[in-house]
Amino acid sequence: MPQLVDGKWEKGDVAASEMKQGAFHREPTSFRNWVTVDGRPGPEGQAAFPAEAGRYQLFVAYICPWASRTLMMRSLKGLHNMIPLSVSTPELGEDGWIYAEAQDAGSKVSPIKYQHQLYTASDPHYTGKVSVPVLWDRKEGRIVNNESSDIIRIFNTAFNHLTGNRLDFYPESLRAEIDRWNAPIYDKVNNGVYRAGFAKTQGAYDEAVADLFSTLDTLEAHLQDIRYIAGSHFTEADVRLFVTLIRFDAAYHGAFKCNLRRIEDYPALSSYMREIYQWPGIRDTVRIDHIKRGYYSIAHINPTGIVPSGPLLDFDQPHGRARLPGKGVMIA
Repeated sequence: MPQLVDGKWEKGDVAASEMKQGAFHREPTSFRNWVTVDGRPGPEGQAAFPAEAGRYQLFVAYICPWASRTLMMRSLKGLHNMIPLSVSTPELGEDGWIYAEAQDAGSKVSPIKYQHQLYTASDPHYTGKVSVPVLWDRKEGRIVNNESSDIIRIFNTAFNHLTGNRLDFYPESLRAEIDRWNAPIYDKVNNGVYRAGFAKTQGAYDEAVADLFSTLDTLEAHLQDIRYIAGSHFTEADVRLFVTLIRFDAAYHGAFKCNLRRIEDYPALSSYMREIYQWPGIRDTVRIDHIKRGYYSIAHINPTGIVPSGPLLDFDQPHGRARLPGKGVMIA
């Protein structure tokens, strides 16, 4: 895929560094600063900026599960009026992520048409992939963070004093359990579908698919008698799993050849997915039309560019999860 090389946009299959012996390995994100209540350093000593209403902007694509994490947390934490949103078109082409209309990003930079403009504004000599989501500082004209797992934790706490929303999706008492599940969910499921879809050897594909469905089987068994991943409380672990489940039957099953089973074939996983989708504010973060158009626009996956009509999906079916003990979310 195309990427930036020393601040220049290079088209073609430039980002070959993510492929090793036919297997896909995701390139680490590069911008890892933080936002805190008063600008004091982040949880691991990261440089941080103070939380201010309207200062930060979120650049996303509805197709992208990593961006979808941040959209969900922005909604759950009531940050709509605090953090403005810019949404790219779904298709992935030679120009990377594109905005249908140029996006105002503050006084320090010109309006943004291409996602890579955010990266070169932040580092004129940047080399690497250009991804969503991006948490952007409108005041300073630079990227704060482009790692979704960081951004959802920033959203979880940094703006509480401004919004009054103290719902906690990474509570201290559940962190060990959340972290225990986050690791396999990321490696085998979130990234697992990409390992399958982008594999260039049969062996790499077979390994990714085996890991993926073995983990889905484990999650199916786990969720039969427990409402959420970490127990009775909805946490960031559920956010991280949901974004892959909701895309699975529409995109990964077909476009990425993850077709041993559908999520619909898993009774617990499919009802769990529907419950989360039906939560207030969550359905608005899901655009199946963007998801299908985006994944089926990847040329080396689908050279014809034809977007399939199906499958027919009904996320509003009763989920039946209320029979399981659950308190939703914890308040700090």
